[in-house]
Amino acid sequence: MNNSTPKPPEKQTWSQRFESALHPAIAQFNASIGFDIELIEYDLSGSQAHAQMLAYTGIISAEEGQQLVEGLEQIRQEYRQGYFTPGIDAEDVHFAVERRLTELLGDVGKKLHTARSRNDQVGTDTRLYLRDQITQIRQQICDFQTVLLDLASQHVETLIPGYTHLQRAQPLSLAHHLLAYVEMTQRDWDRLGDLSHRVNISPLGCGALAGTTFPIDRHYSANLLGFEQIYANSLDGVSDRDFAIEFLCAASLIMVHLSRLSEEVILWASEEFGFVTLKDSCSTGSSIMPQKKNPDVPELVRGKTGRVFGHLQALLVLMKGLPLAYNKDLQEDKEALFDSVKTVQACLEAMTILMQEGLEFRPTRLNEAVAEDFSNATDVADYLAAKGVPFREAYNLVGKVVKTSLAAGKLLKDLTMEEWQSIHPAFEGDIYEAIAPRQVVAARNSAGGTGFEQVRGAIERAKNRLSNSAQ
Repeated sequence: MNNSTPKPPEKQTWSQRFESALHPAIAQFNASIGFDIELIEYDLSGSQAHAQMLAYTGIISAEEGQQLVEGLEQIRQEYRQGYFTPGIDAEDVHFAVERRLTELLGDVGKKLHTARSRNDQVGTDTRLYLRDQITQIRQQICDFQTVLLDLASQHVETLIPGYTHLQRAQPLSLAHHLLAYVEMTQRDWDRLGDLSHRVNISPLGCGALAGTTFPIDRHYSANLLGFEQIYANSLDGVSDRDFAIEFLCAASLIMVHLSRLSEEVILWASEEFGFVTLKDSCSTGSSIMPQKKNPDVPELVRGKTGRVFGHLQALLVLMKGLPLAYNKDLQEDKEALFDSVKTVQACLEAMTILMQEGLEFRPTRLNEAVAEDFSNATDVADYLAAKGVPFREAYNLVGKVVKTSLAAGKLLKDLTMEEWQSIHPAFEGDIYEAIAPRQVVAARNSAGGTGFEQVRGAIERAKNRLSNSAQ
């Protein structure tokens, strides 16, 4: 049991409706200052806009508005310099700021909360925070895509086995494989951009739940804070967390994509695959097995994915039973949101470093891999179909060839011309070129395919798209 339970605040931050202080343990249980201090910069900016609006509408004087703005800026500097470090007695970041402002300005500081509630205040802070984080994550996605595109440009004609059901299927351009992740993360980038419009709506001025009797101008404060619009319904404004759930959905999909690539890197780095070599900068060793080099980065990313999924589930469960409007349950959205943001940012950074400088592809091993299997079997069927043999008949013929070749310990490239023609007279000498791995890849030149011409075009389009995204 913790014997260092903090003392309760000497004065309540709420009204004189209450005669006694909270039990010390309940005060600690109730407080959110330990994590919502993350919002302080946004709380200060939101409060400055609110003070300017109060002065603009004449609810307070212009001089009082200026004093409030300057006092809030002083608190910002105190926080940045490490002088303002509110503790458990402040309960939350909003009261901490207001209390310090009152210490600085006296009664003028007490006017800041006019026509405002913590309910619309925290909603405003959270949206300002998430708006910034979305911008940062989108830039990180662009950085990650840049690294993937650089790798793809180097490996257009490097071949890699393609898999379905984790069984060898058809050979691919390695660049084509990497470009699949560029496309996945492009959807992530687009998804966050779409979400940013729903994040960028101001609840400031909604009050506790019903608006206010003061003649405020919600559009004025929204414009000062760069919001695109205001909530049309005050009940919805203070209780809406759809935007947070949407972000966690988007964050979960980012993690899905990073985790899928992580799983592939882990497989590729194994002795069984041997497609990549991990560099020392992004791997660690075993405490007892000196030969090992462990893929820590992709394993951690794969592991942290479930953490973000959990936060999404937690917030969905949190919201599903809440009646309108604000409920204290909503305090629980902060840690889930903050942790998911930090997790996604850390994983994007780590995977960008890993792909840029933490691994090296092994083209020789990759070329060996695509030459030692039957992944060119479909091309034999396509060869016959192009010569007029019905595809299903060709498919069945090649299936038999694979079966007999396996029994004989041969690959398709090892069959003699006599053996080919005994299967079907349509086979000619050009069959060997048709089933060579490089030709198998080059021939798949349909739109979006792995053919080298298609891949080069896809890289250029992705680079142009990325350049436009940065503007």
